[in-house]
This record gives sequence, structure tokens and C-alpha cells, in this order.
Amino acid sequence: MDQNHPEDTSGYSPLAKLFVWFATPANANKIFAALIALCLLLFLSDFTYKKYGHFPIEKIPGFYGAYGFVMFTALILAAKTLRLFIKRDEAYYGEKSVDREEYPADQLDMGQHDD
Repeated sequence: MDQNHPEDTSGYSPLAKLFVWFATPANANKIFAALIALCLLLFLSDFTYKKYGHFPIEKIPGFYGAYGFVMFTALILAAKTLRLFIKRDEAYYGEKSVDREEYPADQLDMGQHDD
């Protein structure tokens, strides 16, 4: 088994066991299927009551779910487009960057690592 998903979790805390369960690919697929079922159930429940909206479009069953999906998708696409314009190079700050600062070797606490 992959080292990121250990089989023996007996020494783990209950919370850690829960996180291991969520990280397993088969369980991630179960969570995804449960979310799809929940969304479908909520969409179908929209047909069970009468709606009173200010505008005629608000009375359409599933309107807010569809509207939210379309707007969220538009927001993601707008963010990807905006990224093309405001993205900077990795060396944008150049010599003024804090991580470019040199540290004296005698002041660094460097440990030994086994290779």
C-alpha cells in the first residue's frame, strides 16, 4: 500500500484515523458520489413547494441551483483570464526580495541528515 495511506492505524488518534479514511482514493469516490446524490436530492426537493418570487424567473424550479453553478463557473473562468494579465515572473522583486538575503554560515543552525 502507498506510504501516504497506511493500513495499520492502530497507533493513530481517532481524528487521524478519520483523516486517513478521507484520504483513501476509494473513500474519496464515495464522498464524491454522496455529494452528487445530495445535490440531486436538494434539486428535486425544489419541486415540492410553491415559490413566491419577485420576478417570474425565480419561480422556475432549480433556478437558484443552476444560477449558482453558472455564476461560479463564470467566476472561475474570469479569474483564470485575469491571471493572464496580473501574473508576475518568479523573480519579479529581484534583488529586493527577502528570500534573496544571504545569511552568515556561522549563524545558521544546520543539522546533520542521514542520506
